[in-house]
Amino acid sequence: MSNLVWFRNDLRVTDNHSLKAACDKEGDVIAVYCFDPAFYKESDFGFDLDFKLPFTKTGKYRAQFILEALENLKVDLEEHGIPLLIYHNAPAVVFPDLIKEHQIKKIFLQKEWTCDELQQEEKLGEALEQAGLKDQVKGHRVYDQFLFHPDDVPFESFNQIPRVFTEFRKKCEKQSEIRDLVNIDDYKQELPKVEQTDLPSLKDLGLEEFEKDHRSAFPWKGGATAAWERLDHYFWETKKLQYYKKTRNGLIGTDYSSKFSAWLAIGSISAREIYWEVKHFEKEVKKNQDTYWLIFELIWRDFFKYVSLKHESDIFQLGGILKKDYEWKSSERELDKWINGETHERFVNANMKELAATGFMSNRGRQNVASYWSMHKEQDWRIGAAYFEHILIDYDVHSNYGNWMYNSGVGNDPRNRTFNIKSQADRYDSDGKYQNLWLQEELF
Repeated sequence: MSNLVWFRNDLRVTDNHSLKAACDKEGDVIAVYCFDPAFYKESDFGFDLDFKLPFTKTGKYRAQFILEALENLKVDLEEHGIPLLIYHNAPAVVFPDLIKEHQIKKIFLQKEWTCDELQQEEKLGEALEQAGLKDQVKGHRVYDQFLFHPDDVPFESFNQIPRVFTEFRKKCEKQSEIRDLVNIDDYKQELPKVEQTDLPSLKDLGLEEFEKDHRSAFPWKGGATAAWERLDHYFWETKKLQYYKKTRNGLIGTDYSSKFSAWLAIGSISAREIYWEVKHFEKEVKKNQDTYWLIFELIWRDFFKYVSLKHESDIFQLGGILKKDYEWKSSERELDKWINGETHERFVNANMKELAATGFMSNRGRQNVASYWSMHKEQDWRIGAAYFEHILIDYDVHSNYGNWMYNSGVGNDPRNRTFNIKSQADRYDSDGKYQNLWLQEELF
């Protein structure tokens, strides 16, 4: 009898409640990750468009980051005698045979609630039923991607989540506690006999190989080891954390902000782990507004997850959570110009070229290019969100669609603002250094 841990966006061994629960049960533990082809297909999102979106759901940068994270996860799990099986197929295809072969009785997984993940689970349920296995296996789902656990927030139901972030933050800070970390440090089993599997290549996933751009502001490497190396660098080696709020709107270099978002997005490090490390830093080095501001940003991340829990599929609808009836456009020509950095705004162009070349863009850049697309050009904001889903290393469904709604007047921003792109460029790139870095070809 075996317990199966289904890894998705929780690619870590430390502070992983699904893994911990599986290790606490009787029986061997086997881990599985599936590169589901549904997540690598062409991006359509059900849009009523007269042209085809020129990108897939998952692009090469995030895929490579996931591949690196899985290499790291495999090594970390094997230290506990836990094999990681990796398949380029849907769970609905893979799991029935695994369940039979290893007499699996329990499947442990992180609880997800957005449409792609729910559809994936639904197809798995149908496959298990067809195979006569549904009554044999029990699923154990746990919320494990939050700073404030859903059982600990001061709201009786998700419907009571406030529309405005500040109200959410203040109530949680006053009335909620951050949970302690869990581990499997003392767990060690004899490595079960399982079939050997290999990581797919980018080509196997239908994506092109690439060289990492030396200009990238993101310190490129997937996996929990790299996440903790980054934290050690940012907190303890350089002590940049004590200046976080002052520098977080920077545009060039790896250390203007924490850069934790990509590892958080795929769960190579947890929000709780970062929180408790901040608290340790505040005791050992310094506590100030800058150190608090990193926690503040983790709460923003939580807020968008709770917004999607409250509003469910409305976060993917044209009218957003406000159900606003705006007259949106959908121009293939405008999309091509925006993606390729060929608009009339140099600041937008520089940011879009950085994104295309590296899969990363600063927070300041994201707000400006989103505002340009949806508020200046009045283009369907969901197309912009879909492109970000494709291209970003640090794509997180809740933060992505939450931020796009916020910047497009259909979400949680009570002010419905439009960015003045030129004044933003003057303020955050006054010497033009960032624009020149990414628009070098325009100088000749």
